[in-house]
Amino acid sequence: MFDWMAWTTPVAVFFTCIVLMLIGMTVWEIKCPTVERKGFLPIATTRGDRLFIGLLTAAYINLAWVGLGEKMVQWFSLEAEPSVWISFVLSMAVLALVMKKG
Repeated sequence: MFDWMAWTTPVAVFFTCIVLMLIGMTVWEIKCPTVERKGFLPIATTRGDRLFIGLLTAAYINLAWVGLGEKMVQWFSLEAEPSVWISFVLSMAVLALVMKKG
């Protein structure tokens, strides 16, 4: 069923985190409905809006990291491509920032 994708541990952890966030946000929204607020984003957003924007940003960070992996080897004279765990941690930090301050 999932043969079309290269399921590595980082990929599985990333998607598991997304599923857990969606479940958590659903429960949170049912228990305590959200109101729009204005943060550093240029629009008033709800928690769901910020989660969506944060998840898109996290996905783009991970895609850019994987896409630029070979270039980073050349640019920084590395022996191997940098670990995708670095991009995972970076993307989750950006997601947390968007959720908290966005």
